[in-house]
Amino acid sequence: MKTISTKIVKGLFTAAFALVATTTFAQEEELETKKAVSIGGTVDAYYRTQLSAPDTSPQATGSFGNQTGFALGMANIIASYEGAKTGAVADLVFGPRGNEAILNNAAVNVNQLYAYWNVCESVTLTAGRFNTFLGYEVISPAANFNYSTSYLFNAGPFSHVGLKADFALSEDFSLMLAVMNVNDIDNNATGNATVVPGAYSLGAQLGYAGQFLNFIYDGEANLGFEVDYTGGFDVSEDFFLGINAAYANNDGVGFYGAALYPQFATSDDLTIGLRGEFFGTYDDIDATDDATIFGLTLTGSYTIENLMIKPELRLDSASNDIFTDNDGALLSTKSLSTFAIAAIYSF
Repeated sequence: MKTISTKIVKGLFTAAFALVATTTFAQEEELETKKAVSIGGTVDAYYRTQLSAPDTSPQATGSFGNQTGFALGMANIIASYEGAKTGAVADLVFGPRGNEAILNNAAVNVNQLYAYWNVCESVTLTAGRFNTFLGYEVISPAANFNYSTSYLFNAGPFSHVGLKADFALSEDFSLMLAVMNVNDIDNNATGNATVVPGAYSLGAQLGYAGQFLNFIYDGEANLGFEVDYTGGFDVSEDFFLGINAAYANNDGVGFYGAALYPQFATSDDLTIGLRGEFFGTYDDIDATDDATIFGLTLTGSYTIENLMIKPELRLDSASNDIFTDNDGALLSTKSLSTFAIAAIYSF
């Protein structure tokens, strides 16, 4: 019987081990690369009826969800890539809510589109189109507690196009500085250069332990400024209180307001919350009455796996006759009551 040299056996084992190790490492590296790319998003739909007015005359109380009867929200598809130090996000929207979020620029369908660079552990640069840092509420229905949106959200800009730098100053303190295309705060422009070409706005955010003071200035284009506070506190393990307040001025014309968001978790699946909001506009015309609105929105949020069901009762009361009454008369009453129920699925 022939014998095999020990050196040959060791060599074969070494080669086999090296081959397996190399293949395994390559597969793990490929998996890690694949894990860096992710796709997610939401879809939502709702039913809404006007309790104090005919459903044949839908009235807007916020930026989204103003149709009556059964209606679509949007399909939000977010593709992102996260590398060791760099990454990118493409956030696309389709449907009525998405069209309103991009001010009916349906040819684009881009909610956000940006790339970022983690320069170091405490500094990140982001360039492109990103959602606004102002305000408590956001465009995504899954990220808001209330399904309908506030007047404060409707008044401020939705998105910006520009360059921002985020600084982690300490464990609790953060700072963001931004240079962006101008936003007409009064007209809620989305930050494209079509508002005032060649002009730029400045933005800043100072954060401390979940509390944020925000500021935007469009002085070069004479479009004014807005200062905004957004924050909240865990009053107890089950009770959270969110807070938002803002003031905007454009050469004597602007808006102001404040909102409280108390939310109580009755169980792991069910949370009940209220939004109480006071909102007003003003101008420098003495002969006109500046309008104010007080709104109460009671919302329940029930979660089943990735599905959220949100029944909502909303009451709006204004200082002027801005709503349609139960007889269908336009601009004839100061109040409006509505009921809605929404379904939001996240993936």
